[in-house]
Amino acid sequence: MNRTLLIVVLFFIVSVGLSGCIGEKQPVKNSITDINKSDNTYTNVNVQQAKEMIDKGEVFILDVRTPGEYTSGHIKNSTLLAVQDIPANELDSKLRELPKNGSILVYCMSGIRSAAASKILVDNGFSKVYNMQGGITEWINAGYETVK
Repeated sequence: MNRTLLIVVLFFIVSVGLSGCIGEKQPVKNSITDINKSDNTYTNVNVQQAKEMIDKGEVFILDVRTPGEYTSGHIKNSTLLAVQDIPANELDSKLRELPKNGSILVYCMSGIRSAAASKILVDNGFSKVYNMQGGITEWINAGYETVK
């Protein structure tokens, strides 16, 4: 494992621990009406809320899984940003590709990586960040469509 990749992996582990997503210490906001709140945290949403936001065209959909996971099935119109595969020195340029002032819905397989990615976004000045709890696994279990 090269040094840059190791730094990125360690950053994710620390981010997950600090974000409090383990043990549900992260403040959970259960209402989409919290869209305009900017309290330097991200908002956890369930898949039904995420689907509603997507159907209304309210969010940029960000998939933070691996390219292989993305290819196997993803939410329509989502953008892949496999943060764990980006060298630390390239992360800033990738973040510049995202809508800084828009709402961003982040998802992964189960909600752990997306929570870490959501924390990174918030720490970099993104204020309308939504973590889809349960990830694409819960999305599929709810009967929502994916595309390949």
